[in-house]
Amino acid sequence: MADDDLKACCAAAYSSDVVALLLGDSYHPGGITLTRRLADALGLTPQNRVLDVASGRGTTALFLADAHGVRVDGVDYSPANTALAQGAAAATGLAEQVAFTTGDAEQLTYEDGVFDAVVCECALCTFPDKAKAAAEFSRVLKPGGRVGITDVTAEPGRLPAELSTLAARIACIADARPLAEYTEILAAAGLRTLRTERHDQAMLRMIDQIEARLNLLRLTAADRLAAAGMDTDAAPAVLNAARAAVSDGVLGYGLLVAEKSRAE
Repeated sequence: MADDDLKACCAAAYSSDVVALLLGDSYHPGGITLTRRLADALGLTPQNRVLDVASGRGTTALFLADAHGVRVDGVDYSPANTALAQGAAAATGLAEQVAFTTGDAEQLTYEDGVFDAVVCECALCTFPDKAKAAAEFSRVLKPGGRVGITDVTAEPGRLPAELSTLAARIACIADARPLAEYTEILAAAGLRTLRTERHDQAMLRMIDQIEARLNLLRLTAADRLAAAGMDTDAAPAVLNAARAAVSDGVLGYGLLVAEKSRAE
């Protein structure tokens, strides 16, 4: 599948109401609790301007604006997500502080050196060209600016077959990388890693959450699952494979903070 087609496929999946029902508001392991930890690690202040890459329906951007008083720009590949995020900003009274636009993480439309921080939650693993995206993160950061990432970690060569499909890639698994490889990708873009943390238990909690919600939807919204192309018969095997992969250290979730050189 071509890169643009893969991006469109991922964007369509993550703007689906069924996916929202399965994943919850934050769309990533650890939810707002982990987002708060990431924000604290970035040391955000009200004077900061932040870019949220793959901003989805706006949960992270709106939290950062509300809790830390920062100005946030959110960019997402899905026009549907952008519209939903804009609506959420208006509903929460943050429309003057947060702006959402549709765009490509690998070709950001912002000028060089305009952001104090870039955040990207559970999305770098889905980008076809991770090195290009990281270079864009670095380009739009001010010297001394920081990037904060929470993302799925994986040993691709050790993933079971159930977690190596297109659906698994869209679900942030099949093209995820080890935490050390993410640091290498960022380093090549001029971003020096300051902090890494593992949060594998958050991944297990999300797997449990998806299983519970899927079982409920089978009873209450089977037609919606079918319309979304959800293979409910295959789901238990995939979820069990994911649990086993986390237990074996093949799959997990990580937090990473890196900094752009101040000399630029």
